[in-house]
Amino acid sequence: MMAWMFLIFAGFSEVIMVTFMKLSEGYKKLLPSMISLAAGTMSFYLLSLSLLDIPVSTGYGIWTGIGSAGAVVIGMFFFKEKKDVSRIFFICCIVVSIIGLKIVS
Repeated sequence: MMAWMFLIFAGFSEVIMVTFMKLSEGYKKLLPSMISLAAGTMSFYLLSLSLLDIPVSTGYGIWTGIGSAGAVVIGMFFFKEKKDVSRIFFICCIVVSIIGLKIVS
């Protein structure tokens, strides 16, 4: 159970990393850059802990899925990216895939 918690937090850390990467403006702003680097380090560390118990194919797929879907949602709500039906549909596909990977593992 802890491995799955590590994996979920690793995915959320990835979302934080990419959000602050955007805010750092090419790593030119110090505070967002530091937060991005710290979140990225935390994400990789938590992913490595989760992979002690979860198969790498499942763990990596779920980690990237959480990061991808989270980044799209953050982009739509905080960076004024398009909120069209097709984007929402494909985010739902990612979420369903994440759930599917969890079920079959």
